[in-house]
Amino acid sequence: MTTKNGPSTDLWGHPKGLFLLFGTEMWERFSYYAMRALLVLYLVDRVQAQGGGLGWDHASALQLYGTFTMLVYVTPLLGGWLADHITGQRLAIILGSILMAIGQFSLALPHAWLPGYELHAFYTGLGFLVAGNGLFKPNISTMVGDLYQPGDKRRDGAFTVFYLGVNLGMFLAGICVGVLIDQFGYQLEVDGELVQVRNYQAGFFLAGIGMLIALVLQMTLAKSFLGSIGIEPAAKRERRLQQELRKTPLTKQEVDRLKVVLIMGLFTIIFWAGFEQAGGLMNIYADRFVDRTLGGVELNPAYFQSLNPLFIMIFAPLFAALWMKLGKHDPNSPVKFAMGLVLLGIGFLMMVAATLQYSEDQQSSLWWLVLAYLFFTLGELCLSPIGLAMVTRLSPLRMASLMMGAWYFFMAGANKLAGLIGALIGSGEAATDEDMVANAFAIFGGFTLAAFLAALLLYLMSDKLIQWMHGAELSRAAKASAVAMPEPSKAP
Repeated sequence: MTTKNGPSTDLWGHPKGLFLLFGTEMWERFSYYAMRALLVLYLVDRVQAQGGGLGWDHASALQLYGTFTMLVYVTPLLGGWLADHITGQRLAIILGSILMAIGQFSLALPHAWLPGYELHAFYTGLGFLVAGNGLFKPNISTMVGDLYQPGDKRRDGAFTVFYLGVNLGMFLAGICVGVLIDQFGYQLEVDGELVQVRNYQAGFFLAGIGMLIALVLQMTLAKSFLGSIGIEPAAKRERRLQQELRKTPLTKQEVDRLKVVLIMGLFTIIFWAGFEQAGGLMNIYADRFVDRTLGGVELNPAYFQSLNPLFIMIFAPLFAALWMKLGKHDPNSPVKFAMGLVLLGIGFLMMVAATLQYSEDQQSSLWWLVLAYLFFTLGELCLSPIGLAMVTRLSPLRMASLMMGAWYFFMAGANKLAGLIGALIGSGEAATDEDMVANAFAIFGGFTLAAFLAALLLYLMSDKLIQWMHGAELSRAAKASAVAMPEPSKAP
């Protein structure tokens, strides 16, 4: 078995390089989501002592969260271009890993070491994370696609396996940092009240360790597992293969396919603007308005961040098997996207129910959040890995990493929008708990309506989008005809 760039040994039906990329991405996502689970909680924690937070109001924290996560998805556009034209994907991943490790350890610096300069270290850390992520994120995904020849039917399955690694890292992150910040915390009297100080710096330090593991994996195993994949910039490789130095103009087919990527990207904005409430607004809602007691133990709100990856690990293999089982009945990418939006809307209906349950005498049940995360996850499985595979399938080789960066650019807009919308919950002295819950009800209800309407529109557009794919996928009508047509006889 050979890949596009040299010999490869199959492991469980896939090139072994897939499992190196699986491990690298798992630890990078562990690092990022450990930090993400803590970021808003760290910003709003009123205890500004050793190990504590920064004492921001909720609106400011959510706006910062939106800006940061936006930048995390903007920089891959530049990182993808650099990898395509200058560094190659492998070097970009290593440089990105180094920068992100520096960023995590900057966030982990104890406040006592930086009296008066806590914010300087905080913003420095976020800056390194943004820059490093830009180099890392688009290129690791593109390399998964490079493991397979054009038309290889294993590609969608490979991205599902890859996505499983992403979510294994996310699952471990939420659990580990939730335990760590409590175990390394302490009690302190504040305004006559004894409060538990969470040691956020310990959590950020753990995130840095995860990033170092990802870096070591790439530096020690990439040569033997990946061969030449990712070394040569894609644009240079295509010029060499085509034996031409001039820039090749896009064909009509390539332009149409890129239009599909861009249009589908607009719908992903709606999905991810809703989905990313998980790390912001829903994190705050879980902390303030949810009864988190289970079996007599009060759960840290960071634990809820592990629900999504837990559900991914349970359902991703089932979804992969389902798409294979459906065969010719398998929905095309736009229809799967529409299904994802419907499921997102159902998840927000669960959060609407949570706000309706809340009163002065009763907090929302944690099970509403569990159900919301379940439906968010099912929607994600219909949309995210399918989208990644679609981008690698439809993008010209010389623009592969750039288009992956563009795909993440849509997610950048979604994350900024998520922060702005989440901040509408309000905060400060003038905002009562009842006001904040009422605002949350309006936000969750708005996302429900937007998701359902977007799903309907995308479903109606699906056949036109498939037409622009020029044979990469079949329309609903074409699939129906293929199913109705009897198989030709295999007899001589």
